[in-house]
Amino acid sequence: MSIELDPTDWQATTCVALVHDWLNQMGGAENVLEEFVDLFPGAPVYTSMYGPEKMPESYRDWTVRTTFMQRLPFVTDQHQAYLPLYPAAFQSTDLSRFDLVLSNKSGFCHGVRTRNGPRKALHVCYCLTPTRFLWLYDQYRQREQIGGLLDLGLRPLLALLRRWDYAAAQKVDHFIAISSAVQERIRTIYDRDSVVVHPPVDTHRFSPDPSVPVGDYYLIVSRLIPYKRIDLAVRAFQELPHERLFVVGSGRARQALEDMAGPNVSFLGWQPGERILELMRGCRAFLFPGLEDFGITPVEAMSVGRPVIAFRGGGALDTVIPGKTGELFDQQTPELLRQAIEHFDGRAYDPVECRTQAQRFSREAFRRRLLETLNELVAQ
Repeated sequence: MSIELDPTDWQATTCVALVHDWLNQMGGAENVLEEFVDLFPGAPVYTSMYGPEKMPESYRDWTVRTTFMQRLPFVTDQHQAYLPLYPAAFQSTDLSRFDLVLSNKSGFCHGVRTRNGPRKALHVCYCLTPTRFLWLYDQYRQREQIGGLLDLGLRPLLALLRRWDYAAAQKVDHFIAISSAVQERIRTIYDRDSVVVHPPVDTHRFSPDPSVPVGDYYLIVSRLIPYKRIDLAVRAFQELPHERLFVVGSGRARQALEDMAGPNVSFLGWQPGERILELMRGCRAFLFPGLEDFGITPVEAMSVGRPVIAFRGGGALDTVIPGKTGELFDQQTPELLRQAIEHFDGRAYDPVECRTQAQRFSREAFRRRLLETLNELVAQ
């Protein structure tokens, strides 16, 4: 669905460049980039490398400009293997001739050059997170099961990359954070202030349907990888034999989760979008046991009118209102999640309030807040 906002004067006269870490997989970062491209039609997208066959066909209408990394063998299939080269790739990208550079960063793309002699572009970084595998390496190592000689070899390299990453962050003019948790991380890691503009959620597609009855099951929609902490829910339901849990998604942890699950937990694999929407509309509550920088799926569940039970941390602190649109449990343990489910009464949550809260994070709200923020920064 197209969203129209009245253009500002500076949008019509400002030469804009968009920057993205890599274009070889789809995720929340790419959803944000699509919004940027719609807001600034015709603006070139600079990225380290691009695999058109891995991305939506609509991306082929964009002006995408890559670095020397595009010529490296198998780079779009194994981009992690080229970790040491990203700083050089973006540092060699000179965007000083533009008026505004808007980077969409979770990796290294904030390191583009925006000053060349007297020429200087205003660089605003929309920060999904400070580079996670540099600054939260222990979490990343557990998530990716990195150990042994690879772990020993990575540590000195990561120390060098952290120094580069911090220095690059000091050259950014302004930071925008996707949540209050990321805002605090930017302050702690980069020693920089930021404003929060939450990422967009498609509240048009995730809409309520009063004809769908509320069922007797709880729902999780997630990749099944360790850091998502789906194991907390599976273990909690071992002690809740009269409750049912549906898990949508796949990943390398699926077999281990199935092995520990009781008969009241059903693994549905990946489902088409319409089926996910149907399951969300009919669940008693949506469960979100992991720690995420923002977390799109809980907002999608609230958007269809269903409450959320989430871990009290990360983006859930910004999105879930305890007692109104769901509940938060304080520690990532099966016991506390089980207690939250035991005390949950679905009748206590108004679907209209859930929907209203979700609309604070709609695509329209994102675009309006982002343009307001950019307008203030450009005016400065």
